[in-house]
Amino acid sequence: MTSLAAVARPDATPAVAEPNLLSIRDLTVAAGGRITAVDGISFDIRPGEILAVVGESGSGKTATGRAAIGLLPSGLRQVGGSISFAGRPLGGLTPGQWRSVRGALIGMVFQEPMVSLNPAISIGRQMAEALEIHTDLSAEAIRAACIAMLRRVGIADPEACLDAYPHEFSGGMRQRIMLASVMLLRPKLLIADEPTTALDTLSQADVLDLMVELTREYGTAVMLITHNLGLVARYADRAIVMRQGRIVEEGVAQALLRAPRHDYTRALVEALPRRGAARTIATGGEPLIRAEGVSVTFGGAGGLVRARRAVRAVDAVDLAIHAGETVALVGGSGSGKTTLGRAVLRLVDTSGGRILFRGEDVTHRQGSALLPFRLACQIVFQDPYSSLDPRMTIGAIVGEPLRLVPGLDRREKERRIAAMLDDVGLGDFAGRYPHQLSGGQRQRVAIARALIRRPAFIVADEPISALDMTIQKQILALFRKLQQDYGFACLFVSHDLAAVEEIADRVVVMSAGRIVEQGPRDTIFDHPGHAYTQRLLAASPRFEAAKAGPAA
Repeated sequence: MTSLAAVARPDATPAVAEPNLLSIRDLTVAAGGRITAVDGISFDIRPGEILAVVGESGSGKTATGRAAIGLLPSGLRQVGGSISFAGRPLGGLTPGQWRSVRGALIGMVFQEPMVSLNPAISIGRQMAEALEIHTDLSAEAIRAACIAMLRRVGIADPEACLDAYPHEFSGGMRQRIMLASVMLLRPKLLIADEPTTALDTLSQADVLDLMVELTREYGTAVMLITHNLGLVARYADRAIVMRQGRIVEEGVAQALLRAPRHDYTRALVEALPRRGAARTIATGGEPLIRAEGVSVTFGGAGGLVRARRAVRAVDAVDLAIHAGETVALVGGSGSGKTTLGRAVLRLVDTSGGRILFRGEDVTHRQGSALLPFRLACQIVFQDPYSSLDPRMTIGAIVGEPLRLVPGLDRREKERRIAAMLDDVGLGDFAGRYPHQLSGGQRQRVAIARALIRRPAFIVADEPISALDMTIQKQILALFRKLQQDYGFACLFVSHDLAAVEEIADRVVVMSAGRIVEQGPRDTIFDHPGHAYTQRLLAASPRFEAAKAGPAA
């Protein structure tokens, strides 16, 4: 049994230069011998460096990271090549030998901490497990080490955190806890697989800054698996770009992004959102939809065991949106932006204020009196897979809102479905099912379903957050085109400020349930007045795509 100090990374400045920390040669990973997920790739990670592995879904980047730590999912297996760590081959290790590598030498932070943290076990118990396996520290010393690390990652009350459970924390806090658990053993290599995809801008910056700070402090190298080029530009030393299981380009991160040589890398860089030309929207008349002093309160009633504290998610908010306008609603997790979007659609009950649509108060309408409002307003959800019925064909899903159109015969209904699918670029997909489509295609279906009745107003709730860069670009371009064609107004709820900068006419910034700043897009981005807006913009990983281009 080794002590915690024994597995810590030795001081960097050895007399003899260290070998590459991780060396991968001709790695091939296949599924059932028919589909190749990783196709003969080779690269190295040096001690202490941050290497970004970049690519879209299906590029093989996650399979590469999991192969390096011996955690390939069921159905995938390494069928060729070699992986060595600090000169030690990792091929053919027994489960017991892998246990001595994982955690102590190679740690991993996954994309969604709620999945990798056991919801039925306390934080303290989960953190202590690795120290119990890899060290001979006493229970008191383990508890002290856990408390010190939780305090190090910014948990305000680490003693209470040890007794709490994952569901009691936000996504950003859970990812901090996961990072603390991994870094307790001071591994020499940290594999971070899309560690901030599910986080808002502020939490994303906090977690990544903390990760870099900890790894620099302990001399840990990082394999950062991501599709976010802004993160690569801000944090990585070197980068490799993967496509369809192969490496298509590699080099110093900034140089690679500034002067990409491969067509695929150029396509990724060119897919980065860019600020579009400002539009002139007529805002002199009555707004299409208006929220006046709207508040939404959750909780407050007695629970099964104890009374629940009332939480005001939206606090006396005023918001107006005009016909044809795109208003972006931005803010961190818990700011109230999604709740406000749903309150405007009457999908959650308000506890104060009123909602007006075309000048008429719809706050308390019910049943048939609310139907015209329901038909005129639609929503596009963040996750198109969970919002599409897996048992229905794409044609049936898109055509479902037409059930309430009077006098519509079958032939005309099929014509309108076909026309709508053509508009979103899915003309031949009517007979398919959701599981047969990619994430971007499913989001196109969700947009088609929302638009088929030609609504006047749409709430788009984080519609691109789960998509790759090139798919994000396609969806944003599609959204803008359809808005020009159909003239609907849009409340675009997002934490992606780059996307907001491309698509929004006006920007509304929320914090703690209140609007802290709003104004034209260019004014908010170029001259933010509120300190919270300034923090959001500073935390957003940005890369000046316009400066990129083919190498000379």
